[in-house]
Amino acid sequence: MPTTTEITFRYATREDLPSIVALLADDEKGKTREEFTDPLPDAYYQAFDAMQSQSTEALPNKYLLAVQDADIVGCLQLTLIAGLSRRGQLRAQIEGVRVSSKVRGQKIGEKLITHSISISKSLGAVLVQFTTDKTRKDAHRFYERLGFEASHEGMKMRLD
Repeated sequence: MPTTTEITFRYATREDLPSIVALLADDEKGKTREEFTDPLPDAYYQAFDAMQSQSTEALPNKYLLAVQDADIVGCLQLTLIAGLSRRGQLRAQIEGVRVSSKVRGQKIGEKLITHSISISKSLGAVLVQFTTDKTRKDAHRFYERLGFEASHEGMKMRLD
């Protein structure tokens, strides 16, 4: 992997799915949840197509990629959500933040989050939110260092 620090950002295309799934699986929790095989399971392509169909310029639901040289080294899903709460304020939801284990420590995650916040602000969002697993203590410190606070308790229910 490259050791330069120049990072560019772009939204993912369908052709990027193998790289994205590789990043999602390059993680202690992702190893048990993802299926990084060749070929990828159709479910990933179907999910990407569904995201694209929900996405508009004003309310994106896209994967944002961090690219170093020609390599995809980080990703996150950025979704802008219109709602009625908080007087109809637009909010941004971040999910699936990953940085390749080969380049961690180069502030790529920080740059990726900062860029997603800039996009969110430019589209009118007034709040950025996400969930993070309670066991990810290093991630919690990272997000707090970036100015996030643990203001809510999240809950999930598996439906399968």
